[in-house]
Amino acid sequence: MAEVLSTKAVVKEANTDASTQTLFINGKSFTLDADPKMPILWALRDILGLTDTKYGCGAGLCGACTVHLDGQPVRACLTSLGQAQGKRLATIEGLDNQKLKNAWAEHNVPQCGYCQAGQLMSAAALVAQHPKPSEAQINSAMSGNICRCGTYPRIKAALQHYAKQEG
Repeated sequence: MAEVLSTKAVVKEANTDASTQTLFINGKSFTLDADPKMPILWALRDILGLTDTKYGCGAGLCGACTVHLDGQPVRACLTSLGQAQGKRLATIEGLDNQKLKNAWAEHNVPQCGYCQAGQLMSAAALVAQHPKPSEAQINSAMSGNICRCGTYPRIKAALQHYAKQEG
């Protein structure tokens, strides 16, 4: 049975009107009474309380809000509830790649930390597709994520360290 939440985060009975959206997030099913045009970022943060996915620019340019939709990285600020309907959604709260998290910690990647959820989600999508990514694959996959603190060399080092572990 899906957990049912309204936009006021109140548990209520499921209904069949057009505003009922069912999402599969981090392996759990949620039914929300919300506008299908609502960006999933706001559903995650404001309705479900999954606040580790960050709002950065609202235009899909910075990558802070990156989540996985059926295993592919997408910007939660641009992806609507309707687009996510019936698909598997994974957030940073559900990221279970401990080797990647360890590489991140070993290379002291976070500085302020604001962008790190999006950075990790992009990195996780990369290593899921390419367990031993090349420098070019790392550069390409991570190019859509902005870090105002400039931790790019540490991000690359962490991903290269991860690749060596997979070898």
